[in-house]
Amino acid sequence: MRTLFVVLFASSAAIAQRPTLSAAVRQYVSVDTPLVAIRNVRVIDGTGAPPKENQTVVISGGKITAIAPSTYNLSPTTFIIDGTGKTLTPGFVMVHEHMFYPPSAVVSTPTYIELAYSFPRLYLGAGITTARTGGSMSPYADLNIRRWIDAGTIPGPKLDVTGPYLSGPGLPLAQFHELVDSADARRTVRYWADLGATSFKAYMHITRDELRAAVDEAHKRKLKITGHLCSVTFREAAEIGIDDLEHGIMTAGDFAAGKRPDVCAVQQAQSYVAEMNPATDTILASVIKTLVDRKVAVTSTLAVFEISVPNRPPTPQRVLEAMATDARLRYLQNRAATAGSTTSPWTRIFRNEMAFEKMFADAGGLLLVGTDPTGYGGVIAGFSSQRAVELLVEAGFTPIEAIKIATLNGATYLGRADRVGTIAVGKDADLMLIAGDPSFRIADIEKVELVFKDGVGYDSAKLLASAKGIVGNQ
Repeated sequence: MRTLFVVLFASSAAIAQRPTLSAAVRQYVSVDTPLVAIRNVRVIDGTGAPPKENQTVVISGGKITAIAPSTYNLSPTTFIIDGTGKTLTPGFVMVHEHMFYPPSAVVSTPTYIELAYSFPRLYLGAGITTARTGGSMSPYADLNIRRWIDAGTIPGPKLDVTGPYLSGPGLPLAQFHELVDSADARRTVRYWADLGATSFKAYMHITRDELRAAVDEAHKRKLKITGHLCSVTFREAAEIGIDDLEHGIMTAGDFAAGKRPDVCAVQQAQSYVAEMNPATDTILASVIKTLVDRKVAVTSTLAVFEISVPNRPPTPQRVLEAMATDARLRYLQNRAATAGSTTSPWTRIFRNEMAFEKMFADAGGLLLVGTDPTGYGGVIAGFSSQRAVELLVEAGFTPIEAIKIATLNGATYLGRADRVGTIAVGKDADLMLIAGDPSFRIADIEKVELVFKDGVGYDSAKLLASAKGIVGNQ
């Protein structure tokens, strides 16, 4: 029997660089020792390869230092976790996340609530170890949340922070800066990049000239820009050089009959999507080809659309229990109205969106996945992130493919695949230990026991419980 020798010379530097965790964070830590091994565990490595059974994964200095059969011997000083019957996956890399939540009251000028306490811990507790915010209502707050997480002051995932939405007039949102021209778009990107924003997001009422300026300014700094578009079509955005498109075809102006340049026509586009046959639609085929040829990624956000679809499964109790009382009541009222609809086009839109995502990926496109905790309040950080991955399986992906989309694909888009996104020697020990087998039953991704971030093991149940009953308030 061979003895597994774990190299520690690089690990000591990693330990020295790691911030000291505050007492507020340490109360959720259950594993933090110099040498950890998860033994007899099933490994889903995030590459799309089949699971490997009876593996030992060794962690030291925040890194994965060995992956070996469980018959290997370990150092006597190793802290051993029994992974029998459990699965180890990479931590999820989710790329349409928010630290804000929609207001529970309907008003003409809604103001979104920053959830600096509950959302970071819900993301981490559910196994999301890296997250890109998909647009910010309070960008200073998001930058501070990232700084506090990095300093070990609060628990949360590694954050890629997107600056404020880049959009022109057309939305009654008090937290928006409305672009006036392309020069304004350039100034806005420069300003927030200087402050530390690492991504940007174009929004519904941006013009082509403004988008072109924003893309150029972001790319000068080697930063990426995504878009939830409407006034600019997908094919126009791809030709301009956008890196990613949010939500899929239900936001694509390409499907709006008689669309005028730089004018949003979302209702016309969604009406077309509801009636299309994805398998034979020539416009859809053209959109997919353009995106794949131009290497534009697409972010799936099925969880936020599911709440608009009648006759879907009931909202899980754990989601309802996470919500503050007023937010929960408001959500349930709206959900009841949606559930009873017999004329909603969203059943067909949802089905066709799923078909598009599978077709796009099958054509070679880079499909990502995110949560988008917005809508009318029933989409919650962490819990709904897991649901977004489950819905990929409903869309036709295998569980292994869905996990790859939620891990390696996201890391690839963010330019972090050399550090996170797969289980491999030398990468950050950002991992989930799951009490089940999500390769067989994707819903087992909800059974997270331990979440490792940089080799520190967090108690999932404690993190999730700490946010119970407050989402919508803080």
